[in-house]
Amino acid sequence: MEILSRNRRLRKSEAIRQMVRETSISTSDLIAPLFLMEGFIGKEEIASMPGIFRHDLKSLIHEVRDLSKLGIKCVSLFPVIDENKKDPRAFESINPEGIYQLAIREIKHSYPEMVVMTDVALDPYSSDGHDGLVDKKTGKILNDETIEILCQMAVLQASAGSDIIGPSDMMDNRIGAIRKALEADGYTDTLIMSYTAKYASNFYGPFRDALHSAPKQGDKKTYQMDYGNSIEALRELKHDELEGADIVMVKPGLAYLDIIKMYSEHTSLPIAAYNVSGEYAMIKAAAQKGWIDEKKIVHEILTAFKRAGASMILTYFAKDMAQLLNE
Repeated sequence: MEILSRNRRLRKSEAIRQMVRETSISTSDLIAPLFLMEGFIGKEEIASMPGIFRHDLKSLIHEVRDLSKLGIKCVSLFPVIDENKKDPRAFESINPEGIYQLAIREIKHSYPEMVVMTDVALDPYSSDGHDGLVDKKTGKILNDETIEILCQMAVLQASAGSDIIGPSDMMDNRIGAIRKALEADGYTDTLIMSYTAKYASNFYGPFRDALHSAPKQGDKKTYQMDYGNSIEALRELKHDELEGADIVMVKPGLAYLDIIKMYSEHTSLPIAAYNVSGEYAMIKAAAQKGWIDEKKIVHEILTAFKRAGASMILTYFAKDMAQLLNE
């Protein structure tokens, strides 16, 4: 039998496999989500996310230091707000002396080279637990009224030193409004990473546990995307491009690789994938049972995000993966 072409020749050793590998992961691809809480209690582990912690300000700065030493270039902050500071108008979200703004300033003071991404949505601050204001009579999420607060949040975060504004709320036309607000206040260099295709997913449970931010009534299906839709994601992409987004995100990541791939074929903007809390928790649970090799599985999944077209990945495995890559 005469065989002239043998694909296995390029697989015969690890050295050759590395030479011809099309997709690889580096620490600069990773964004580490961090949870910030008020008070002075160090850190506390999140039960549904083993190995992930809520940090007070001092602990948060230590974590940023450790991530920086490992080669992580960007962190994304999420605030855990005391219940007594939450209200229907989410006023704590625009408190210039709130813990969130203090943390941004402290990170940029201590580690100015660390890129800080901040979250713009009302759910951590709202007594209703929704990303937008709620009409008490109808239960409807108020789009335009919410955007007014989101713009104030974005400008306040930029003034504190945020490098990347991350609107995660999915209100219509908020990217354009935030871009105009930033420009009007002179923050022309502040990036916007839009949660462009954020689906009403069942993978967010541990995250809401971490922030104590689950909706008190109803769900988020009237403003987050239906997980049966993909063409709709292209409409969201078109809007965000026109409104001034610098980076577009797909969330969740693992069950939406097709959306990441589709975006890579329809935009020249960088694409972020969010490897969300439910994905993290499932892998951790299976690894603890001894059913999978955690390190190998995580490396494979993060590679899949990049292979699909993501330029960067928000993942709770960022620290573990950075340690692995540094070995």
